[in-house]
Amino acid sequence: MRKAILGFGIVLFLTACVSGDRGLRDLRTNGGGPDEFSVLPVNPLVLPDDVSALPVPTPGGVNLSDPAPNAEAVAVLGGNPNALVATGAPTRDGALISAASRNGVDPAIRETLASEDAAFRTRRSRLQLFGGRDRYFSAYARQALDAYAELQRFRNAGVATPSAPPQ
Repeated sequence: MRKAILGFGIVLFLTACVSGDRGLRDLRTNGGGPDEFSVLPVNPLVLPDDVSALPVPTPGGVNLSDPAPNAEAVAVLGGNPNALVATGAPTRDGALISAASRNGVDPAIRETLASEDAAFRTRRSRLQLFGGRDRYFSAYARQALDAYAELQRFRNAGVATPSAPPQ
């Protein structure tokens, strides 16, 4: 009997160690390795006639050899590079924006939400027994919607709904 329990424990332990492809649902960082997409080919460097005329480097400033890489990529892919320029919200969204901001707007909402979400995931991860599980769905299980229950609720209320695949 002891051997059976020990064998079952070993199988259970090894099963917990097997890792699958978690993809984008893995909430942990994989380390500080290089990003192969961060190295981009740029225009050739040009040495000016007068070296004293070079501008002073500014952190976050424009790269002189490639001043608008995103706009060039959009243009190559057939898009409109002017669409990258932030001009604010469209005028057709004015009523929506005024309704959403009627109680005030927090300018640091992204930072607040990021810190609250990190704290929430940390609290939820402490409750997990094994670190190899996909923790995304278990962390947010209480906040998930049941699509078919919502579909039925809207249909019962008389709202026109699209068709849905069977459960």
